[in-house]
Amino acid sequence: LQTPGTVKDKVDFKVDEDVTALRKAIEGLGTTEKTLIDVLTQRSNAQRQLVASAYEKATGRKLVADLEGDTHGDFENLLVALVTPPALFDCNEVIRAIKGPGTTESILTEIFASRSNKQIRDMADTYLKETGRLMIHDLKSEVSGDYAKALLILAEGKRDESTSVDAAKAKEDAKILYEAGEKKWGTDEDKFIDILCHRSVPQLRQTLVEYKNISKKTLQESIESEMSGEVEKLLVAIVKCVKNVPAYFAERLFKSMRGAGTDESTLTRIIVGRSEIDLLDIKAEYKKLFGVSLHSELKSEVSGNYGEALMLLCGTED
Repeated sequence: LQTPGTVKDKVDFKVDEDVTALRKAIEGLGTTEKTLIDVLTQRSNAQRQLVASAYEKATGRKLVADLEGDTHGDFENLLVALVTPPALFDCNEVIRAIKGPGTTESILTEIFASRSNKQIRDMADTYLKETGRLMIHDLKSEVSGDYAKALLILAEGKRDESTSVDAAKAKEDAKILYEAGEKKWGTDEDKFIDILCHRSVPQLRQTLVEYKNISKKTLQESIESEMSGEVEKLLVAIVKCVKNVPAYFAERLFKSMRGAGTDESTLTRIIVGRSEIDLLDIKAEYKKLFGVSLHSELKSEVSGNYGEALMLLCGTED
């Protein structure tokens, strides 16, 4: 099964060789970053987990701890992300988003709008293991209002997953949304939240088509004109992911490199997180949407070991 990921299992993978190479790179005089990059960007996450546990057996130290001790900044964050299991990585990002003063809603929005039920449930299980608390409980104390209503539904990981589409239901939902927004004075956010957070992706796709037929506006345009703040951003993110997940991520990557300073943590999260899922598709959408390759944009925005490792994860220049 070919996934549209850029990172695949390494064919002649030998755990012991990797462990030896990493030890030499870390324990030698001065860290050899090139070895760290070559080993960790060219293995699948499952293979990196095998390397990490063999490393710990051989040295009595955790690979993550050694990487944290020997590298720093964005490069360190990237290497740590690479050796972290995906569910734990998502879980850590959620913790980072709700820790400290003020919540980083943009991270929560991106994660919960784009993950499958299974990914969300794995993340919730990991969260409980890591913190001893329920993720949904911690989220509840950090977010409020309509944004909280929508986010907490998503965080349950219970979106309908049937693949069949009920055309009549799509028409009816489109009508409900039209009457809850465009057609009335003041918007009934609850109706939008209910439909967009519960229905299956194929069902919502059909609903978007039906909505355009009634409204002459797209659902996204209606949400943007009827709502504001974090709930608007979350519902728009859901609509974008219903239409095309890779295009949603391409846009997130584009925005993270625009404006004052590059948002490295978003680059790292998306490129590592999608490298085995759909990064090839994201690259294709990036080119289509912005007329330049993701590779060339990264080249001009990030540099050093961090930049080199990110570009290797992106695969060959397209």
